[in-house]
Parts: sequence; structure tokens; C-alpha cells
Amino acid sequence: MTASKDPLLQPYHLKHLTLKNRIMSTAHEPAYSEDGMPKDRYRLYHLEKAKGGIALTMTAGSAIVSEDSPPAFGNLHAYADEIVPWLKKIADDCHEHGTAVMIQLTHLGRRTSWNKGDWLPVLSASPIREPAHRSFPKEIEEWDIERIVSDYAAAASRMQAAGLDGIEIEAYGHLIDSFWSPATNHRDDEYGGSLDNRLRFMNRVVDAVRSAVGPDFIVGTRMVADEDWDKGLSKEEGVEIARRLASSGKIDFLNIIRGHLEHDAPLTKVIPIQGMAASPHLDFAGEVRAATKFPVFHAARIADVATARHAIAEGKLDMVGMTRAHIADPYIVRKIEEGREAEIRPCVGATYCLDRIYEGGGALCIHNAATGREAIVPHVISKSDGPRRRAVVVGAGPAGLEAARVLAERGHSVELLEATNEAGGQILLAARNPRRKEMIGIVDWRLSELERLGVPIHYNVFAGVEDVLAREPDLVVVATGGTAQNPTLEAGDELVVSSWDIIAGAVKPEGPVLLFDDNGAHSGMTASELIARAGVELEIVSPERMFAPEIGGMNHVPYAKIFAEKNVRVTINTRLKSVRRDGNSLVATLCSDFSETASLERRVAQVVVEHGTVPMADLYLELKPLSRNLGAVDYKALVRRENPIAVRNPGGTFDMFRIGDAVASRNIHAGIYDALRYGVLF
Repeated sequence: MTASKDPLLQPYHLKHLTLKNRIMSTAHEPAYSEDGMPKDRYRLYHLEKAKGGIALTMTAGSAIVSEDSPPAFGNLHAYADEIVPWLKKIADDCHEHGTAVMIQLTHLGRRTSWNKGDWLPVLSASPIREPAHRSFPKEIEEWDIERIVSDYAAAASRMQAAGLDGIEIEAYGHLIDSFWSPATNHRDDEYGGSLDNRLRFMNRVVDAVRSAVGPDFIVGTRMVADEDWDKGLSKEEGVEIARRLASSGKIDFLNIIRGHLEHDAPLTKVIPIQGMAASPHLDFAGEVRAATKFPVFHAARIADVATARHAIAEGKLDMVGMTRAHIADPYIVRKIEEGREAEIRPCVGATYCLDRIYEGGGALCIHNAATGREAIVPHVISKSDGPRRRAVVVGAGPAGLEAARVLAERGHSVELLEATNEAGGQILLAARNPRRKEMIGIVDWRLSELERLGVPIHYNVFAGVEDVLAREPDLVVVATGGTAQNPTLEAGDELVVSSWDIIAGAVKPEGPVLLFDDNGAHSGMTASELIARAGVELEIVSPERMFAPEIGGMNHVPYAKIFAEKNVRVTINTRLKSVRRDGNSLVATLCSDFSETASLERRVAQVVVEHGTVPMADLYLELKPLSRNLGAVDYKALVRRENPIAVRNPGGTFDMFRIGDAVASRNIHAGIYDALRYGVLF
């Protein structure tokens, strides 16, 4: 398809604003704010998408209009005058690249916690608790409504003063739509009961905003048009609300949401993760567009260009949101324009980004370590201006593949040695869970890039010192990964099997199974899921106060679902002490960190353990005395983005560092970040 005919590359005219193509990043809160302000980290994150060619980037998810809307996700403070110059910097920088900038405004209502910010009471249409944030809200009073309506108008004026192209009023799980939904509005006054009454607050907000910014400034809404909930807002009423807003003459676009977010399980239906249907609400958004004949935006795991193109070509949407996809690759549009779609780094649906946000951290992509670190490491790797290196990378897991890619992009001569007949390392294990098979995209993209860059991969080479030295390298990257290790037991170490044994299929589950997980990451949960799906009786034991604390709330959902369906028993605050054989059974002795005397026993057929990995360090240790730096790394220099390798052994012939699990048991993102941050320094 030529660029001139590509539906995604056609301009879209929204009021006076011409959007240069049909791709946008919808409002979300990456939690990069500092003191509620979108400072440099926040600005550079959006600027990178502008450099990548996106037509519209929406900031904040959401910016809060009132001080009694405590920030739950690092929200921007739209109620503060000092936000204006910070937003102006974002708008000015993005405008230089032809990208429009908007912001989402909200009062979070009950979707926050009273013990954040200024410790003011949380409020909602009715005093009904939201399980996800656990606050008991106060029922909003008339004087609250008056001041919050005024706050919306004042915040909108600030956004206009900052030079933004428009605003989006949030009505999805927050204060405004708490009036819409029968699930959260039990009022018997003029704000409850009929649809006219339930829309009264929204109408007051829109009127005040429109009065503040005038008729020409763009004002849209991100709205739930069907809560998909037996006690919530129905599709019929939701579409009717959309019709009314579209015909009001005061709203310029609708950004459509379907579902509700009382807790983690329905949230994943709104924002699907891997293993769930992609773009599940696209057809529904198209129905709203057909019913309203009004500009409709939408995003819900539209992760690939083909689906986005279909959404525009078939008239389902006017602007297609590819939000998580741009966290994975902010250069999607440029690559489409240049005929390089095959080079787009895929979003694999791991949802590491959102899980980090909801757990109080900044958004990070599981396999693009530059996102959120634009001031530190680049998305687009430039050629090195230093000497051309002969680099040998040992290990073709995610860290090794990334190291080879980055070094090759820098212009170095790279060879990759892999002990097995297949690249991927531990990702191959993760992808054995059918629900997580998309993880292989992390590997496939890098293999494709290495082929493009001409990097040879030598398989079935269990590299020894001679294999490395034969290639006469002056740089060696050890990315040999790790192997499963057992927790320390008083007895019975030889009687247990690892989570890896189960995932790889080397050991068949035999019930009843006790799985002890004191790592709390995907490995133990993946093994648990596979055991449960095999129909084997299972108890998960963890010394933590929750199971799998390294897995965020959204990835928690599918595990919790299968455990509930298969009657898996989960025991927390409990540690595996020892295992002994008794006839044909194993007896697991359990203890508590909170009592020196408490002891339990479980009679089972199999004990599975998960305790992270131990580095495969043999090659590193053998090469270490031969290297110029004796394996040493100057971490202070690394953090300052300077050459971290100092000469300690003048007789050495190569520099060397190790990355990923070859250093210590961590995760995919850590290994990829290692590879990127080291690689760009050579």
C-alpha cells in the first residue's frame, strides 16, 4: 500500500485542527510527574512520539482539577497555575514536529485514596466504596458540586493558556460517570433517578468549561458507553448519553470506553492483557460512531498496524489509539511512512507498563528500555564515533539478543553464540504457557533485526574460552543467563523439582502438588497455572503476605481466575522447611516466619519449588583473568553514561561485561536495559 492511499496516513480535520494522520496515543498517566508537574522526563516521553510521527498525543490519565482529588497514579495537578509553563514546553516541542497535544481532565471521585495528597475526603455521587482503591467516599454535596464545576473551568483555562490543542473530560470510572451509573448513583435528589438528572453534573461541567474556553477550543470526552455490568450503565443508556453529548454542540469528539473497573478483573476486560482478545471493543466503538455520526476515538489493545488500518478503512473510528503500542515503539508512524512496518517493535501485551503504574512505579515497557528514559538512552541507535569493535555476545536470550542488536546498530562487527538450537532463553519457557505465547514477539523482533543488520548467530555452541578467543574479540558480552535454583531447605533438596521442570515439560505434574514460591514472579505462577490446567490438585505456598508480589494487579487476574476455577489452595505467610519421603508420598514440613514453634505438614505426591535463578557464570569466571578490565565495571561511570570499562590488566586483549541473569536473578526488562545502557556506550 502506497503512503498516499494508506488510510492511516490520511489527515483528519477536527474542528479547526488538522491531524496529520489517524494514529494517536490516548490519555494515560505514565507516572513520570515530579511534584504533580510534567517536567523533563514527562516532556521527553511525549516528544519521542512526536518525533516518531504520531498525529496526536494525549497527556495525563488524568490531570486532576481539584485538590480533593488525591493523585492515585502520579497524576498531574491541573488545579495549579505552575503547570502551565511545563505543559507549554510539551506543546511547543511536539508542535515543532507537527503533533497535536491534548490533555485529559478529571476529578477522580472515589477512584483514589483519602490518605494521599492533602488527606481530604474522597467523594462520589453516592457513598459506595470502590474495591480497587478501598476508600469509603463521602456523598457529594451541592457545595462540592459548585466548587468542582468551577475547578473544571479553571483547569480548562490553564490548558488553553498552555497552548494545548484541546482537552478531554474523563467520564469513565471517575466522578462524572459515578452520576451516570445506577451502580454508583443511589441519589433521590435532582442528580439521581432519571437519565436527565444523572447527566446534570456532566452538563454543568461542560457548560462551565465551554464558557471558560470559548467556542473554538477543542473539548471532547472519554466516556463509558456501556459498563458491561448487570447493575451498571447499560449499552442503551450509554449510547443515548453519547447521542446527547454529540448533539449538544458543546463537545467535539467522543473517546469511547466499554466496561467498568471496580477491581482488577473487570479492568482487564477494559484494558486486555496478553492471552485476551485483542481490540475487543472496536466493533462497539464503531456502533457508537454509526449511532451518533460524530467523531469517535478509541483505544483498547489495538496493538498492530493491520487492525488499526482496518478500524479506519472500515469507518469504525476517526482516530485510532495505539497507546501501549507506542510505549513499545514510539516510531510506528515513521516506519509506516518509510515502508518499514516489519521493523516496528511489537507490543506483546505483557502489561508490565500498566502493572508498574498501578503498583506506584513509572511506566516501563518490558522490552523497550528507552521508554521513560529518553534523557538517558536513545530509542534510535546512532553509529558510534569511536573505534569499530569486534564483539562476541554469548547467549541468545533477551539480554544477549538486545546487546547484539544495539552493538550492531552502533556499527560494530558482532557475532552471537548460543548453546542451544534456538534463541530466546527463558522467554521460551514463558511462551510455553499458551496464554503468554505472545512473549515470543520479544525474541522474533530481535531475530528479524539481527538478520537485517547482518549479525550471524551460531547455534549449538556451548561456548568455552577457546570459542570466544578464536574470534579475536576486543569486546565480550556474557549473557549466559541463569538456571533454576532451589530454596535453602533443612532436608530433602533432592526430592523437589523446579518450576522450570514443570514448564518445560521435563516433569509431569503428579497430584497432589505443593508448589513453594518465594520468588513471587511469573515463573512460579506459570508453573502453577500449567499444573492447575492439567487438572492436578495444587496448593501454592508462599512466605509473602500476598502471592506473587512481583506480578502486578493486571497480570494477577488470569492467574487468580484459573486458581479459582480449579480450586487451587493458596497459603501465604508460610515457608517450606523440609521434605522427606514416606512410602510413596512426600511429606512437606511448613513453618512460619512469625512463630518459632508453629509447624505444619502436607502429604503430597510432588513438591515444586521456585527460587529464582543462579547465574551461569563459568565462562565469565574463566574469561575474567584474560580481560583488560578483569570483568570490573565502574557503575558510577555507567550511571553518568560514560565508558564504564577501565584497564586493570594491560596484557588483556578484550573488554568484558556481563548482563541480565548472568549477573543475578532479575527480569526481562532488567536484562534488556543492561544490554541497551552498556551497548550505547561503545
